[in-house]
Amino acid sequence: MPAEGPDDRTAALVRAAQRGDTLAMAELLDLLAPYVGRVCAPIALDQGADAAQEALTAVFRSLRTLKDPAALHGWVRAIAVREAVRAAQRAARTVPADLSTLPARGDPQLSADIRDVLERLSPEHRAVLMLRDVEGLDERTAAALLGVRTGTVKSRLHRARDTFRKAWTS
Repeated sequence: MPAEGPDDRTAALVRAAQRGDTLAMAELLDLLAPYVGRVCAPIALDQGADAAQEALTAVFRSLRTLKDPAALHGWVRAIAVREAVRAAQRAARTVPADLSTLPARGDPQLSADIRDVLERLSPEHRAVLMLRDVEGLDERTAAALLGVRTGTVKSRLHRARDTFRKAWTS
């Protein structure tokens, strides 16, 4: 009998969890929690942990609706992105900060790391940057996950990268 691969194991966990197996649910939670945290953190920033918790709650609440266990990670990613954007919006970070207030290059006060620069972007811009530049998704897939048109993703990505570049190099 062939050895069970990691995808087979995950599919078996999903099916068992869908049937109400609490041990499978716990194991699935252990598998998904770090991934959801990595997706939510760069989008929701300080609310990343809350967004991850909301996303995991939504995942397990809707787990029975997942038809194809092989699609688990994509399905979970879509939920995590949605919850991370919601959490960031609730935190009133929908308006980008004024980038003209950044210290000049060489200023001893300049301690802007990636997180500081990301905080200056809207949640929508952080989401599109994460999906394209971290997750490596194409525009069409990112658009589907975010519930917007492909052109919207392209324009958000252009603006997000431009704003990030300007903030980082200032």
